[in-house]
Order: sequence, then C-alpha cells, then structure tokens
Amino acid sequence: MRLTTKQLTTCALLTALALALSCLENLFPLSLAIPLPGVKLGLANIVTLFALYVLGPVQALMILFSRCFLGALFAGNMNAVLYSLLGGFSAMAAMIALSHSRRLSIYGVSIGGAAAHSCGQIAAAVLTLGNGAPLYYLPVLLGVSLFSGTLTGLATACLFQGLAHTDLLKG
Repeated sequence: MRLTTKQLTTCALLTALALALSCLENLFPLSLAIPLPGVKLGLANIVTLFALYVLGPVQALMILFSRCFLGALFAGNMNAVLYSLLGGFSAMAAMIALSHSRRLSIYGVSIGGAAAHSCGQIAAAVLTLGNGAPLYYLPVLLGVSLFSGTLTGLATACLFQGLAHTDLLKG
C-alpha cells in the first residue's frame, strides 16, 4: 500500500496527537480519583477511533502501532509494549469489526473497543505472570470500559461534529 503525502502527513500528525494525549493522561493519574490499578481513560483512543473512521483500518493500525511503541520508548518502559500492543490491537480488531455494523453508533464501537482493550491487557498479564490470576480482575476492567468507552465515543463524536465543516473529513 502506498500512501499519499497528505495521508502520510495526517498519520504523522495523528500519531503525535495520540502520543501527546497519552502523555497528558499520564501526568494526571486517574488512580487518585479511582484507586484501581491499570485504570485509564484512554484519551489516545479518541485519535485511534477517529483515524479508523476517517483514514481506514490500515492507517489506524499504523498510528496505533507507532503510538504504542513510541509511547513506551518515551516513557522508558519497554515492558509496557506487550500490554499496550495486545490491548491496542485487541481494541482495534473489535472496533474494525464493530464499525461495519449499521446497528452500532460510534459509542457502541468505542465501548466495544474499550472492552476488547481490557481483555487484551488481561491476556498480556496472564502471559507475563504465567497464571490465570489476572482473569479475576477482568470484570472490574470491563465495568470501567463502559465509562471510558462512552467518554471516548462522546469525545470522538464531538470531534466529528466540530470538523464537519472542514475538508479533513472529505478525504
């Protein structure tokens, strides 16, 4: 697949935005308000969801991979790559599949992606620890996914509404 200069530039800008949102979210840990380990709002997923609908699955996957890898590199925590990639790719696979359903809005796609992200991260924890103990935490993360997925879906819907008058959404 060959990208145009505009597509490549858009992917680079969206990757930078996703990284910035991820870094911003790390500055204000949600654990202060919700004392549950591993719980995040997933603000960078706004960019992923936006990219899926505007650019398509291939470019959205490129942005996701770049964000996961560069985010772990910038944070100095390469151990986080497995968790980030398994969670991110699980979410992306779910969102790609769900986005084809005419019955689901962007909210449903976002919530499905958030739930799949939690499943992917639990899978990474099971692989890392070598036992099934993290599975007991999955219901808690799935409950939080309802909230975070709704928030991400709302932010993405607002982004689409705000950009409706621009050429960005026209390809």
